[in-house]
Amino acid sequence: MKQIIAIIRPEKFPEVKKALTDAGVKGMTIREVKGRGNQKGIKLQSRGGSYEIEFLDKIEIMVVVHSDMAQKVMDVILASARTDRGPGDGKIFVLPVDEVIRIRTGEKNDDSL
Repeated sequence: MKQIIAIIRPEKFPEVKKALTDAGVKGMTIREVKGRGNQKGIKLQSRGGSYEIEFLDKIEIMVVVHSDMAQKVMDVILASARTDRGPGDGKIFVLPVDEVIRIRTGEKNDDSL
């Protein structure tokens, strides 16, 4: 099993959520987070001058899937989260999952997904 964590732009979340659901992802956990990447924030201009926003709003999506489905999930996220507007589209992290237990039933691993 694999845990896939995607950090994406908030405005892309509805599209990514629908694409993941259409691809067969049954469950996901999301969090509103703030972060920065290589661009190290953005500078905005207003009438009062310029100011810098160092950490930008992002959405973190976490899913756990069977290993054979991991590549499909990554491809779906890549296709649905990309904006082609320069830096800031996000990142995908993939981690191994050793064990999963459904609390309600005690089912383990593949049966618990």
